[in-house]
Amino acid sequence: MIYLAIVVSEFNSDITFKMLQDARDHAANVSAEISYILYVPGAFDMPLAVERLLRKKNVDAVVTLGAVIKGDTRHDDIVAENAARLISDLSLKHGKPVTLGVAGPGMTIEQARARAKLVPTRAVNAAVNMVLRLRKLQKAVGGGIVIINDTTDNN
Repeated sequence: MIYLAIVVSEFNSDITFKMLQDARDHAANVSAEISYILYVPGAFDMPLAVERLLRKKNVDAVVTLGAVIKGDTRHDDIVAENAARLISDLSLKHGKPVTLGVAGPGMTIEQARARAKLVPTRAVNAAVNMVLRLRKLQKAVGGGIVIINDTTDNN
């Protein structure tokens, strides 16, 4: 079993709460169990929540869900770039996958709504596939080249 945590932004909740429901539905379809769902005010607030969740023993990976919409300034770029960088750093620090299911920056509200179904499915798939591949890598024995390129090979 793969245990996921989901961090979802309350900002643009008309989009992100739909993303959460789609992520929950998809997790059930790929036999992943959701251990935690943590709501944060916005995408910029995600790294601290991700940090705390990665410390949990019953979390194999974290899925982040958010929508960063283009405004009149570059604020959307700053929010998305900083959140993505810190989330990536936390994944490396804890040795657990953290997927970036944050749509944007530079999107209109219409583009965000159009991507709301695709983003959570991809984020859950990436989390599950990374956990499975890392487990295979953990079990792999040296003495040659081991190729781990999908979730079906038995290396």
